[in-house]
This record gives sequence, structure tokens and C-alpha cells, in this order.
Amino acid sequence: MNAEQTLLSKRILTIDILRGLVMIIMALDHTRDFFHIDAMTGDPLNPDTTTGILFFTRWITHFCAPTFVFLSGLSAYLSAQNKTPAKSSLFLLKRGLWLVLVEIVIITFGLTFNPFYNFIILQVIWAIGCSMILLALFSRISYKLVLITGLLLVLGHNVFDFFPALNNGTSGLLLKIFFTASGTVIPLANNHFIGAFYAILPWTGIMFLGYAAGKWFAKDYNPEKRHRNLKNFGALALILFVVLRLLSLYGDPVPRKEYHDLFKNLLSFLNVTKYPPSLEYTCLTLGFALTFLAIAKNVTNKVSKMLSIYGSVPFFYYVIHFYLLHTILVILFFLEGNTAKEIIQIPFLFRPAKFGYDLWIVYGIWIMVVASLYYPCKWFKKYKATHNNWWLSYI
Repeated sequence: MNAEQTLLSKRILTIDILRGLVMIIMALDHTRDFFHIDAMTGDPLNPDTTTGILFFTRWITHFCAPTFVFLSGLSAYLSAQNKTPAKSSLFLLKRGLWLVLVEIVIITFGLTFNPFYNFIILQVIWAIGCSMILLALFSRISYKLVLITGLLLVLGHNVFDFFPALNNGTSGLLLKIFFTASGTVIPLANNHFIGAFYAILPWTGIMFLGYAAGKWFAKDYNPEKRHRNLKNFGALALILFVVLRLLSLYGDPVPRKEYHDLFKNLLSFLNVTKYPPSLEYTCLTLGFALTFLAIAKNVTNKVSKMLSIYGSVPFFYYVIHFYLLHTILVILFFLEGNTAKEIIQIPFLFRPAKFGYDLWIVYGIWIMVVASLYYPCKWFKKYKATHNNWWLSYI
């Protein structure tokens, strides 16, 4: 392997390591949703009621979605280097539509196990799919347009915090879906609903910035300059987070709350808004993501190689882990003595509100699930590397 190929492999490996890390952490949050005793009834981020370990268990997963979306944009840029602009745009459009379909049909069923689809759940895959469709259009025009639009969306969408919410009519619904949704439930019929939990455009801004940052990872880009950019912009994002959080004037719809308790003040300082991703949330999470990419450039050990396995097949891992978690839930549901009469729960079948376990059991299930997916992910990575089937580019 020559020097250029070595730099290329390290550059891509770093991306896979970070993506693998957030995929593993992400599974912790979903495991908590399915199995923690208070997941359906409590708020793990409320400083008034939470504990340190419960807060951390939820808070650390904040880094997953924005990093995943950012790296999706970055990967889209790198993928486009091997295609004409027209082919790249068409691929992004088709993959975006495919991901929206996957969210509605495959992910929703994995979450709910409801064959009647009474509650369709639109989350991060939906946001990525819609953002890819927009990226297909904007990247076809120019790289600069993607960068400027991404900055405007990320820096400016919290302007809506200063205006009264539009709760009625089509305009209000569209505003929620595209900008302000934190949990919009749209009724389709008496017993069929759509839950739009990821407002599209704030996440589109994050993907667009990832696409723009992809330029730093191009094979002809100076490695030292890339390292300097990652380090400097990561530090800038974290400094901006601290400044905005201290001022509490702009950047998050929920200002931090002051307590007469140092620990609660710390929790309140870190408790930024994910739905939709506020500017403070984005600065905090992407600040760490960029810093990680900067410092992990020369990391090569057993842990990093393990992380890269998960990170190289994120879609495969993401889909399978939901089905595995929910299958375990069904088994424990019946082992706990529940009957068929108690299966029907909205939105998740087999998940009664009072069902669940202590946090240490949640961690045990999480570790077991992540470990059990290692060899399937390793197999699928090898399969992708040795096969050229057209459909593999969509998985």
C-alpha cells in the first residue's frame, strides 16, 4: 500500500470509527426505551427528578443523531467524487426516497411490531431521507449553495422561538413538520396516526454542513489542513455552545434553569433541546464530533477496529438492532406473566407503561445486543466489499 492509499484508508477509517461509536451509544437509548421501568413515564433529563447515571444514560445519546446525520452528508460528498454531478444528484434523490420508505415500513414495524401500522413513526431515517432529497437538488446547483444554506438553517432556525406557534391549519402543520416539531402527532383516521418527531430542515442543515465538510476529506486535500480545520471548528462550536448557554438569549427554546444546587445546575447547563435540534445542541454535539475526528486520525487498535466494523455498515446495524431489541422485549413480556390481552399498547406493542427493569439490567441487555451484532456486521461488511450488486449501495 503506497503513502496515498494509507492516508486514504486512515481518513475513511476515522469516519467509520466515529460512526461506529455513535451507533453503539445509540443502541443504549433504544434499549432504555424498551426496557427501563421509567422510560414511558419519566423524563431522564429533568434535573428535579433524575439521577446522575440516568441523566448520563440519556444525555450521552444526544451525540448520536447529529453525528450520524453529519457523517451522512460527509459520506454523500465523498461518494459524489466518483460520479458525475447528474448521477450523484439522482442517486441522492433515489436513496432519500428509499430511506423515507424504509422509515415508514421497516423501521416503524421494528419499533412497534404492529402489522396494522396504527402509529407510523418518523424519526432520524425520515429526516436523513428528506434531507438527502433536498441535498440532491442543492448540490446539483453548487457546493457553495449547500454550505450557505446549511449555515443559515443551523444558525437561524431558532428564530422561530421568538414567534407564537401556529397551532391550526395547514400552515401550522407544515411549520411543525419542517421546522419546529418536537412531537407532532397527525391523525389519519380514528385509530391511525403519524408521529413526526424529527423536524426536517434543522436536520437538513446539519447534513448540508456535513456535505460541506466532506471537502476536507477529499483525497487531494492537505491532511494537516484537514486536521487543523477539524480541531479549530470543533473548538469554535464548543466555545459558541458555552457562550450561548451562559447568555441564554438565543439558541435554545428552553433557557437553562437556575438551582441552589451545583449538580442540578450542571445538569441544567447540559440539558439542551434535541427536538428539534437547537443551535446549542448542535454546537455541543458536532463540536465533540469534529474534535474526535481531529484527535482520532492516528488511532489504530483493537477497539478502533471493532468500532469501525459497526460504523462501516450503519444502516444494516440500525435496522437489525431494532428487531433484536423488540424480539427480546416480546420474550420478556411473556416471561413476566403478561398475557395476549396486554399486547396491544400504543405506540409499542408488548410494551406496557409499567413494564421494565432497573438501569443495570438495561445496560446488560444493551451490551448483549451490541456484542451479538458484531459478527453479523463483520460478515455484511465483507459481503459488501466482495460484491457489486446495485442494491448494496442503498443499505
